[in-house]
This record gives sequence, structure tokens and C-alpha cells, in this order.
Amino acid sequence: MSTPRIAFIGTGLMGGPMAMNLLKAGFAVAAWNRTLAKAEALRPAGATVAPSAAAAADGADVIITMLESGPVVETLLFEAGVVSALKSGALVIDMTSAEPQRARAHAERLATLGIGYLDAPVSGGTPGAKAGTLAIMAGGNETDFERATGIFSAMGRATRVGPVGSGQLAKLCNQIIVSVTISAVGEALLLASAGGADPAAVRQALTGGFADSKILQIHGGMMLDRSFIPGGPAWTLRKDGRTILAAARDFGLTLPIAERAASLFEQLCAHGGEKYDCAAVLLELERMSSGKRLGTTPDRLPN
Repeated sequence: MSTPRIAFIGTGLMGGPMAMNLLKAGFAVAAWNRTLAKAEALRPAGATVAPSAAAAADGADVIITMLESGPVVETLLFEAGVVSALKSGALVIDMTSAEPQRARAHAERLATLGIGYLDAPVSGGTPGAKAGTLAIMAGGNETDFERATGIFSAMGRATRVGPVGSGQLAKLCNQIIVSVTISAVGEALLLASAGGADPAAVRQALTGGFADSKILQIHGGMMLDRSFIPGGPAWTLRKDGRTILAAARDFGLTLPIAERAASLFEQLCAHGGEKYDCAAVLLELERMSSGKRLGTTPDRLPN
């Protein structure tokens, strides 16, 4: 079987390194990004840089979207000529974090045109995107998933979690855990500091115990350094928090812990932190604690 030609739409913080890993694995990639310079960065590695999303999709066997939100994906696919440029038998892999119901609607529309579909959002942040170690949660039929396994393996570890829409549902589960845990790490370090313990030593003491996690290690370190330059900006957890709570309402669920975490990220963004890293939830916790502060290091914030 010949190597599929891939159109990669959205080569920003996450999509850029993901596309780079596809190029390193030997795939032919046509790249497009709204800020064209971000796609141009892939040209030295062998990518073709397309002038539009539709031009990137023209003749592609597989199109991967890694965009800001579900509505942006929908606009590009169905209003900007991307789907019209695809041939029957092509496969759309949407790796954007979006709504499960939107994924199902996209799959239904594409099926009428003979185009396959997988919703396959990811977890692992920019470090995982660069290292090719992303956790990929895929929803769709087994045939389409098998067709995509070689592509997924260049970017990380893929698991088929159910039919279309299930990948997005799994990502919402992931985001509940992420948003709650980042908030809990901020609370724990702030408590240690306010009580007179060395918060860096407390973090080290927790290593290897039940409270240890990648978030404690990575985001906890960012909080201690007060470095809030984004790997994953806070607006993404605000967006996903809204989607989580909407899904919970649809399913008749009450998720009080997820609700509280979502509220923290809503407040952080309302106070100007939407482009800060998610670790900046610490700033909101400090604001709520009458200005109690973790350490004396000046904040490092994005421009």
C-alpha cells in the first residue's frame, strides 16, 4: 500500500510539531495555517505549504485538522472548500478538542460523500507533541481506525475508545482530570507556602506517592518558578470546561468538582489570563486568598 498523502490543517503550538513528526516518519504533508509563517516553518523538513486549507486538501488521502475549536473546524470543512477538494474515499481525522455531538454531525455529513471520519483529540501538551508521545483518543469505526494507525504512531499512542464522538468524550474526561488536578496542585503548594513549609520541598516529598502526577511535576514546577508562558493556554480549559458542563447537562449529570474547576478557569480568563499557561490558575487562587503568594519570584507572563 502506498504512503498516504496528508493535508495538515492547523500548524500552531500543537499542530506544528505533530506535522513535523509526520514528516520525519516519511509522510508527504501539505500544510496550511491561518498564520502562514507557522506552516512555512515546516517547509525545510519537506512539507508543501499551501496557500489555503482547500488547496492543502486537494488530492489528499487523509486530512488532519488541529484547530482552535469545533466551530472553526466546521467552517473550514464545509464553508471554505476543504470537503469539496477531497476525493471520495478520503479520511478526515479531526484532532481538535470539540463537542461530541459536533463530531457525530460531521461524520454523518461526510459519510454521504463517501469520506471517512475519526474524531481523535490528544493529550500530552506541547512536550508530547514534540516528542511524538501524545495520548490519542479516537472515535470511529474499526476500519477507519486501522487505516490511521500508521499515521497515529508517528504522533503518539492511539486508542480507539468507541464509535464517532467517543474520542471527544474521552478528551472531556481527560480535561476534567487535568483542570481539577492543576487546581489541586495550586491549592496544595499555596497551602504549604502559607503554612511555613518549603513548597518546593513539599513537591519533592510527594514524588513517588499517590499524589504524584505529571501535572504535579510539570505544572507544579511552573507554579514554583512562576513561569506562565503557555504550553497550553488557559482559554483551552475554559472552552473545554464549558463543553464538559454542557455534556453533563445533556446526560443528566451533576459534576460539582468539574464545575468548580471550570469556574476557576472562567475567572482566570476574565481577569486577563486567557493566554497564560493553565498553571496560572495559581494566580486566581492567590487572588481568592487575599493576595497570599507562592514565593517571591516575579511572574513570567506571555507578551
